[in-house]
Amino acid sequence: MSEHYAVLLDEASYALGDLDLTALFAQVKNWNRYPSTSDEECYERLQNASIAIINKVKMTAELIASLPRLRLILLTATGTDNVDLEACRARGITVCNVADYGTASVAQHVFSLILALSINLLNYANETASGTWSTATHFSTLSYPITELEGKTLGLVGYGTLAKGVEKLALAFGMRIVIAQRPGGEPQAGRLAMNDLLAESDIVSLHCPLVPGTHHLINASALQKMKPSAILINTARGAVVDNAALAEALKSGEIKGAGIDVLEQEPPPVDHPLLQPDVPNIIVTPHVAWASIEARQRLMDKVAGNLQAWLQGAPVNVVA
Repeated sequence: MSEHYAVLLDEASYALGDLDLTALFAQVKNWNRYPSTSDEECYERLQNASIAIINKVKMTAELIASLPRLRLILLTATGTDNVDLEACRARGITVCNVADYGTASVAQHVFSLILALSINLLNYANETASGTWSTATHFSTLSYPITELEGKTLGLVGYGTLAKGVEKLALAFGMRIVIAQRPGGEPQAGRLAMNDLLAESDIVSLHCPLVPGTHHLINASALQKMKPSAILINTARGAVVDNAALAEALKSGEIKGAGIDVLEQEPPPVDHPLLQPDVPNIIVTPHVAWASIEARQRLMDKVAGNLQAWLQGAPVNVVA
């Protein structure tokens, strides 16, 4: 067992006592575990650590420079935008992330949103709960339109493992798939320019990383190019979508609906534009597309594997 000192800074963001972390804890003798950590608490909790395990805690260049004993950052996530990777490289700190752990969970969530919006599931459930069905004159109410997915076009923006998991389910529903050309990238055979994809798609599902070129990729101009009957799904990063512009597009009927699992600020303020009662045909979930118990266990098993590989001198999944 290693003599390193390891610290988990935000354990409650991925585990609530429902995961087996034995493989992780067996590798290092000295641990400290915190359910959450504020920016102000980071230095105190990490000042003696050689290993930091984080999810969304921000590791800034200033913080990294103040931690001379830190040698390894293990991300319990795929995204790295909360870590200053250049600062880590400059100080010889290894950073490892985890990929391909949540495909089944995310794809399932994407289709939960697509199906709920396509059949107006929540509106019909609310009709039953409110007593509207009980007072109907016919055996069904038919108050809201119901559309089938078969034959509809699904536009994928980003075509990594998660998007391919969504594509697999879409094909089972008989959908047509179109894939966006990478913004600013070289043209690729079989890919559509973004504007063409927006115009053709009945449903647009976002799976791209948040980088400067994708910040507010779906803005007011992009939303205007979508069909009035289109649905937007975002399980990528909140800032890929201009949240205020989306709220206005839904209120004006510019697009039909949206299923959103990520927002620009998380947790969101109560006055967030997409959380207001006058925004119609939207389902917002609290960044849980990735969070099936199976996916979270795979995540932490992979983190344990990353730690083991680093301790053995052959690190894997290195991003810095």
